Amino acid sequence: MPNTAANLPIIHVVAAIIVSNDSRQVLLAKRPMHKHQGGKWEFPGGKVEPHELPTEALARELAEELGIQANPNTLQLFHKIEYCYPEKQVHLEFWWVHDFHGTPQGLEDQEVQWFTWSTLSSLTFPEANLPIVQRLVALNS
Repeated sequence: MPNTAANLPIIHVVAAIIVSNDSRQVLLAKRPMHKHQGGKWEFPGGKVEPHELPTEALARELAEELGIQANPNTLQLFHKIEYCYPEKQVHLEFWWVHDFHGTPQGLEDQEVQWFTWSTLSSLTFPEANLPIVQRLVALNS
């Protein structure tokens, strides 16, 4: 079970479960080595700014990081999770993204790649993502 320290900063993060047109694959990004949890695969997304709704933040992050446009009104909440790393707490919201425009590319020099659901279990993710990965693999097997 993760550490729970009440005095650590809480960061509100949104993440996208971007599904291919045929629903057989999911798009992941590899975190740059110089960032927290660098070198691990993740669901693209980022921090929610104080003035933003989570869906607006996710649409903004996807445009900035991947160059795709997702309509905030079509995003569907999949799951919320709280996780405490030694240095910070994260409140993560995972959203389904089935409808977007553009071709995803790593605009922040991050690697992006489509993966089949069954390969997710063999990839390295940040610890906070593991319960989501397990649920997605179970849903799509």
